Amino acid sequence: MSTLVAGRRGRSGRRLADVHGELLCERGRTVLTVAAAIGFAATAAGEVLSGVRGALLVADLVLGALGCALALLLFRRPVPAAVAQMVLTALVPTATPPASIGVVQIARRGPLAVAVGVATAGVAGHLVRGLWRPTPGLPYQWWVVLVVLGHAALVGGGALAEARRQLILSLTERARRAEAEQGRRIAEARAAERTRIAREMHDVLAHRLSLLATYAGALEYRPDSSPDRIAQAAGVIRATVHQALNELRDVIALLRDTDEDPEGPLPTLSGLSDLVEESRAVGTPVEVRDGLADPAAVPGTTGRTAYRVLQEALTNARKHAPGSPVRIDLRGAPGERLRIVVSNPVSGGAPGPGGGTGLVGLTERVRLAGGRLDHQAAAGEFRLAAELPWPA
Repeated sequence: MSTLVAGRRGRSGRRLADVHGELLCERGRTVLTVAAAIGFAATAAGEVLSGVRGALLVADLVLGALGCALALLLFRRPVPAAVAQMVLTALVPTATPPASIGVVQIARRGPLAVAVGVATAGVAGHLVRGLWRPTPGLPYQWWVVLVVLGHAALVGGGALAEARRQLILSLTERARRAEAEQGRRIAEARAAERTRIAREMHDVLAHRLSLLATYAGALEYRPDSSPDRIAQAAGVIRATVHQALNELRDVIALLRDTDEDPEGPLPTLSGLSDLVEESRAVGTPVEVRDGLADPAAVPGTTGRTAYRVLQEALTNARKHAPGSPVRIDLRGAPGERLRIVVSNPVSGGAPGPGGGTGLVGLTERVRLAGGRLDHQAAAGEFRLAAELPWPA
């Protein structure tokens, strides 16, 4: 889903970039045309003030206007239009402003070699015009220097403007990709948070609710029990509900990352005896082979993960093989790995509710803790084995 959203955003961003590019192209064409017209008008006015009259003035006006018209073709046929402008510069001075704009446009849009070639044609055209229409008061040698330096500046300025444009486009594209990536990360973070909440809720509620179902089933199928037994079962149900609510409150407080303190410490391996007694109380025989010197010495994250592994294993045994004996093997030491093996016979009856999502979430929890979890049913026995790191 997040990939689809990112793809849609990417296509939308590209469409917006295309529209923006078209608008810039249209705006650039208008700016070039206006600049060429202004340069042409200023040069023509200078020619009139310098005393140019007659057919020569008509040629300046007509050919200069033709050079401005060619500026409109610089976006469609840039090289032919620019070369034609360079030819006009050999005839009239009024063609110089639109020809200069042509050099800049070629330097911005075309390869550097093409821009240098067009600029060389412009230099040649101006040098030819300088021979038969010299500028009053300016020696031809200085005219050559000015023409060469001017065209070099036009090529350099056009190339610099294009480099700046490409940089802006690159930064814009990078920002668009970063925005799409941020959207994808937010979607993934939300999905991960939902998974985390679901896993915590399952770990807290599944065990307690399975105990409630067992006691409620006993009350349903043994309505002739003595009042004392019924009162005892009701008390256990009440206590179990109270514990489930407290644990649920602790989980919600931790997930919200609030300053509210849990009512009690988070469960670790030191609470294994209570977990086992709860299962024995509802008719599930549990045998524990504890090879640990001190279960309370298992560090926090490893101890909490181990507790959840045992809790899920006992819950599954009650749901899928009610009344079957469960064997728990624990061994390990600091600096090694904590190994947990839980096994029980596979019941031939109908399994209890559940789609196996608890084991999927448990596997992920163990993996995030740096361990490994395997489970399989073979030879009439279901076996769950987990290994967790135990730092020295």
